[in-house]
Formats: sequence, C-alpha cells, structure tokens
Amino acid sequence: MEKTVSEAIAYRRSVRVYKNDSIDTEKVKQCLVNASLAPTSSNLQLWEFIHITNEKLIKKLSKACFDQNAARTAKQLVVVVARKDLWSKRAKANIDFVNTQFSDVDINSKMERRKKMALNYYGKIIPFTYFDFFGIFGWIKYFIFQIVGLFRPIYRQVRNSDMRIVAHKSAGLAAQNFMNSMAAIGYDTCPMEGSDTLRVKRILDLPYGAEINMIISCGIRDDSGVYGKRFRIPFEEIYTKKD
Repeated sequence: MEKTVSEAIAYRRSVRVYKNDSIDTEKVKQCLVNASLAPTSSNLQLWEFIHITNEKLIKKLSKACFDQNAARTAKQLVVVVARKDLWSKRAKANIDFVNTQFSDVDINSKMERRKKMALNYYGKIIPFTYFDFFGIFGWIKYFIFQIVGLFRPIYRQVRNSDMRIVAHKSAGLAAQNFMNSMAAIGYDTCPMEGSDTLRVKRILDLPYGAEINMIISCGIRDDSGVYGKRFRIPFEEIYTKKD
C-alpha cells in the first residue's frame, strides 16, 4: 500500500547500503515523472534526469562517486542534471504552449492581455535575464539593478552565477519529489554530492553547459543501510513566526 506524503517523508532516509534485490524500472521511471511535476522557476524546467539501469555503467559511475557504498551497492542510479544552458529552448517551449492555449480567435480581452503578458515574459524578460556574454553583461545588469533597487523593489539575481543557483534550486526541488515518490512505494534512495562531476559528465557524454546537480542511488535498504537514528536541530531553533 502506497504511503501518504507525511509517511513517505518520515520513511525516507539516505540509504548507504542496499540489498541485492532488483527494483522495477518502470516504477522508478514513474517517480521521475513525479519529479518533473516539481515547481520550477518561470516554468523553464531547466533539468534533465538520466536513469541508469545498465550494470557496467553503474560501476563506472560508482568509481566516479569514489565507490562509496551508496553507489557501489545501488541497483539503479538517477543523475539529476541542471541545464541552465537550455533556457532559450525551454522559453520557446513555453511560448509555443501559450500560443496553443490561446489559439482561439474568440478569446476575450482579459485572456488576450494574459497571453500578451506571457509572451512578453518569455520573449523579452527571460532572454534579458538569462542572456550573458562571458559574465560581462551579467555584471552590467547587476550594477544597474542595484542602483534601481535604491528607489524601488527589483529583482537582483541577474548574474550568471545567480542564474546557475536558480537552475540548481529547481533541480533540487525535482530531486526531492523523486525521492519522496520512491519512499512512498517502499523504494530507497541516497542523494550523493560526493562525485567527480567532470568524470560523470564524460561518462554520460553530457555537453559543457550541463551541470551535475546530484546523483541519486536507488534500491531497497539493507538492515545496515541506514547509519543511525535521524538527527535534526530542534524545530524551535529553525522556526520563526511573525505575527
């Protein structure tokens, strides 16, 4: 029986050792479909998910992950890739979607304004925000926006490094969707940041602009796979309520 959201979150642990039991590839794929439904900045979906089921490829990637137990004993791997470099392609996909949704010639004035706003956003604002030239244009935008920000609220994260963070945040949200979905069906995962990302990109033949967000090992937990009880900082230390 599939777990509730709260049950799945409580069940999910970073599992370092997996049993030698196989897991259903199609079920893992469905969890990746759930990952793709995660919230994403400007709906650009600057992510890719590479689902590894080939044993030889898993061994190669395990070495790139320093042969840590979570990778070495994994039955499958998922590589979450941040693709800031695809912003133009994904913006165009949104423009195409908007044109499809508002294709009826009889749309009212309110919908016409909404369509115009969306097309302006993806056709002008997104290119202005994401376009850069060796980081130079990003810094020019940054200084201009800081000056404007002295007089009114304005979006300030416009440098190349800022947009990379945006892409990785969205990829991280998707990764969490995936891991909670896996937990809901009784499968286990471990998000791994410890890897030689350059080697991982070479193994997977990824382009220069692609960035490894994390590698997630998948399987069914061994009794020794969870290293101790869960520890969290007391909630009162991290929670603030402003009345």
